[in-house]
Amino acid sequence: MVDSTYDFAVIGGGPAGYVAGVRAAQRGAKCIVIERGALGGTCLNWGCIPSKSLIRSADVYRSIKRSRDFGVEITGEIRADLGHMIERKDKIVAGLVKGIEGLFKAHRVERFAGEASIVEKALIRVRGAEGDEEEIRADKILVSTGARPAQIPAFPIDGKRIISSDQAVHLKELPERLLIIGAGAIGCEFACFYREIGVEVTVVELLDRALPLGDEDVSKLIERELKKQKIKVLTGRKILKVEPSGSEMAAQIEGGDLVAADLVLVSIGRTFNTDNLGLDKIGVALGERGDVTVNDKMETNVPGVYAAGDVIGGLMLAHVASAEGVVAAENATGGDVAMDYRGIPAGIFTHPEVGVVGLTERQARDEGRDLRIGRFQMRGLGKAHAEREISGEVKIIADAEDDSILGVHVVGLHAADLVHEAAMAIRNNISAVDLGGTIHSHPTLSEAVMEAAHDVHGAAIHNPPKK
Repeated sequence: MVDSTYDFAVIGGGPAGYVAGVRAAQRGAKCIVIERGALGGTCLNWGCIPSKSLIRSADVYRSIKRSRDFGVEITGEIRADLGHMIERKDKIVAGLVKGIEGLFKAHRVERFAGEASIVEKALIRVRGAEGDEEEIRADKILVSTGARPAQIPAFPIDGKRIISSDQAVHLKELPERLLIIGAGAIGCEFACFYREIGVEVTVVELLDRALPLGDEDVSKLIERELKKQKIKVLTGRKILKVEPSGSEMAAQIEGGDLVAADLVLVSIGRTFNTDNLGLDKIGVALGERGDVTVNDKMETNVPGVYAAGDVIGGLMLAHVASAEGVVAAENATGGDVAMDYRGIPAGIFTHPEVGVVGLTERQARDEGRDLRIGRFQMRGLGKAHAEREISGEVKIIADAEDDSILGVHVVGLHAADLVHEAAMAIRNNISAVDLGGTIHSHPTLSEAVMEAAHDVHGAAIHNPPKK
């Protein structure tokens, strides 16, 4: 039994919802978060954290195999134990879920487990796991129900032989051959992980390059690195259908080619979790794809109803969802703030990593800007050689007129961390000259950012002269 009246009710306890619940409570609101599954949403339970735990295990395995490069001799059998990797991942996830539960207790945020639907404005009905129902009234409501992998008729996900990323982090046995459909961030991350622990991996991408939404130079670098890892990458190829063929799965590619695999991972498409929520009952506007339409204050067209996170589309990243949740909570509790999407970074945890913020070179040129490009290869750093990780580069795209930084793309060890000073620079209008003029500690990987900023104006000390 819950108290029936609240200032703020959140439907969905993922990165947008649980953060919004805590922020609303910090601002004095009586708040409840309704979540049908585990707190933390896709990010914590099936996405960001589980996959990065597994990727870290693969990193350790890779380092041990290369130990002689560092003067360390390891004898005996070295093998990757998927079962123990999954067990470690599960412990990490369980601990972090308990951490959110602890935050709720500390901030007096109530949590109700069940399936929520909006009956009328300010009234939510929740069906619990045992079929019991509760009615909850709230002055303000936040919809943060996220998204899920889309079902695509040509290769329908059955969770067994055709899986999504949700199942990919729970596998108990390794396939000999894995086909990944889609060479976006998720597909490339899983390709690197599974290849490292011994799986034969083929990636098929409809568009003309891996990481097709990113900068073209990043795509070239990552495709080269994937090939070094003996990952087969087929770009510009359309899969017509996937079906069983004896004991294996066969993917028919446009043009007549077949790709055989033991397991197929679909890493394209997301469906918004707006069905059966009752949004139509109160007239909440949806986009063409079923995403909830909001303004920069995270307000829907219905007063008192907000939405944040993947359910609104846009930048479907956990940290963006959390920022949107904060904006929604503050506005729902008397504030007046707007979401600022400038300088939002993103990390892709391939080997090597990718960190991006701002515009790609093509996007900047399509805007008609005159550009200056600065680059610095990781192999030019002493620290990269000490780490035995010399692949990659930093690329800085600057406006030739005012020297503002428009985009930064990092490939290399810890790229997802390194990109944050570039995010700060973009968000605070720091010029390429000023970024380059910031003295960086030596020896560090972050020196590559400084050198690339200097190279915007042809002044990088450790680069040859620009032609």
